Amino acid sequence: MAINQGDELWRPSSEQISATRLADYMQWLATQRGRNLDDYQSLWQWSVDDLDGFWSSIWQFFSIQADGDPSRVLAARSMPGAQWFPDTRLNYAEHVFRNASSDRPALISRYENRPLREVSWAQLEQSTGALAARLREMGVQAGDRVVSYMPNLPETVIAFLACASIGAIWSSCSPEMGVSVVVDRFQQIAPKVMFAVDSYSYNGKVHDRSAVVTELIEKLPSIETVVHVAGPSAAPQVPAWPSAVSWEDATARPAQMEYTRLPFDHPLWIVYSSGTTGMPKAMVHGHGGIVLTHLKTMQLQHDVRPGDRFMFLGSTGWIVWNLMVGGLLSGATVIQYDGNPTWPDASTLWRFIDEQAITHFGCGAAFLIQNMKEGLVPNRDALFDALRTITSTGSPLPLDAYEWVYANVKADLWLASISGGTDIASGFVASAPNLPVNAGEIQCRELGVAAYAFNEAGKPVLNEVGELVITQPMPSMPLYFWADEGGKRYRESYFEEFDGVWRHGDWILFTERGTSIIYGRSDTTINRYGIRMGTAEIYRVVEELPEVKDSLVVDLEYLGRPSFMPLFVVTAPGVELSDELKTRIKNQVRTKASARHVPNEIYQVSEIPRTLTGKKMELPVRKLLLGAPAEKVASPDAMSNPQSMQYFIEFAQWFAGQQAEPV
Repeated sequence: MAINQGDELWRPSSEQISATRLADYMQWLATQRGRNLDDYQSLWQWSVDDLDGFWSSIWQFFSIQADGDPSRVLAARSMPGAQWFPDTRLNYAEHVFRNASSDRPALISRYENRPLREVSWAQLEQSTGALAARLREMGVQAGDRVVSYMPNLPETVIAFLACASIGAIWSSCSPEMGVSVVVDRFQQIAPKVMFAVDSYSYNGKVHDRSAVVTELIEKLPSIETVVHVAGPSAAPQVPAWPSAVSWEDATARPAQMEYTRLPFDHPLWIVYSSGTTGMPKAMVHGHGGIVLTHLKTMQLQHDVRPGDRFMFLGSTGWIVWNLMVGGLLSGATVIQYDGNPTWPDASTLWRFIDEQAITHFGCGAAFLIQNMKEGLVPNRDALFDALRTITSTGSPLPLDAYEWVYANVKADLWLASISGGTDIASGFVASAPNLPVNAGEIQCRELGVAAYAFNEAGKPVLNEVGELVITQPMPSMPLYFWADEGGKRYRESYFEEFDGVWRHGDWILFTERGTSIIYGRSDTTINRYGIRMGTAEIYRVVEELPEVKDSLVVDLEYLGRPSFMPLFVVTAPGVELSDELKTRIKNQVRTKASARHVPNEIYQVSEIPRTLTGKKMELPVRKLLLGAPAEKVASPDAMSNPQSMQYFIEFAQWFAGQQAEPV
């Protein structure tokens, strides 16, 4: 039986709720602060009405280890420019290693074509201490940039923690990224040291990156030392990279862990926007903001507890990797999974989740949708006794994917759709373990996040689609963009639409229950005949059809041209786009979305262009079809499937009347 928007699919029992970290926190508020807040909505409302009270409670509840006086919480309330806990000094790595335990491993790493690796807390601390000492010998100091060109390995986590302990600023690109993409990012920040692999494995195939690293070194002249981490190519010696040392050499001499306590807003890492249409924004987050936010997000929103096993499927170039490593702040065992999750077969990852007793599994919505479209039934061969929650992000989760998870993975499961961003390294709207799951809806706003839907007049609205805005500062907002003179690009990115209010660029609807629905990016919204609709609404109904595996829609109305809205679809294996199927797709949009948003034409394509993090590239395709040069709309190295753009290049030429329609 098909489910409907808003149907309740799961509700935690009283026993499940009482075991959560959120319940612990609410009890602590009642006894320590006299705050008797009976439900999540009341708790959220207080958290945004009294920012100082809320964030000071987070500081105390999580026993933040710091020098100085935390009583001054928010010295400046402006956005941008908020100043949090200005009289304190702390260190991210110190808050990781206070959770060290001999009872459980710190890391469990699964890598294609290699045995499973377990890293104990003692081993993690020993390697991190040794590497940090060696980095100091290399001249690395607080504020220096250290970059990584490595997959999701224990060495990547160790290198990050070593940098954090010193106060060096971490930045990462995954090794599947091409030279131009990496250079566009790293040349902005002038790194001193780079960690790099010579190869990586994906889909059972080894990809050599030695020549790529050589080219990176040539194009990044600030790099003084390269630390080589051996990949699956099993090269017998360190590649002939200038000033290269092996990982084994860099970690050979034991050294005691030392933590440099730094100002609250000292940079921890630099992360990047997608860069599909221009130079990536280099966003800087601070030690203090990330420590507080990831403790709050991991434990209160996602219910990560000491001893849990936490895995988020994603590469080292996606912010979910940073969030996953943040599980160490809460004493969880972080599960690293690198490679193709469907290799050597579609059920590989699900078997791994069951075998490793993973409690928290996070992934892009596209992974769940793919599994659903392929008819996978994971619970046919696995019980998932330990699995408490699946977290989905990256794009809205359609109704049929909710139905698929509960029928084919586990019925008693907290399925949490969340939405946030690289910009804040966490969520705006997310999950809470004491709330029910309603089909197609995100459970709640995160605590301390003053998220609203604004209409065109800049007023908050309920049960109406509006711009997602944040009206109060958050500790994990970027401190600044690197090399952004005067903060011009920062202000243009978030604060041009509404004065002093962060506009994120998503369409969202909030219900009176506090749940929300994301309707896609507001800069790709389709406005036909005065009716606005997010593209996600169209995808939701089109991809309900079993014959449609993926889709992309754009509206080509521009400067007074008549509206022409093509829909591009990837059909299921063996399915051709017949006239009958086109009619059913159009009827699906007409009856379930909007009669004014029925596509003019439907075209079959082999794949939809996507970014490296799996997001549909609507805006670049729209620009291309409106006449922009292909080389200006998207960098192939910033795409997961650059070959997919060839069809659209040819389509654009046909659409402009320059040559015949592509086949």
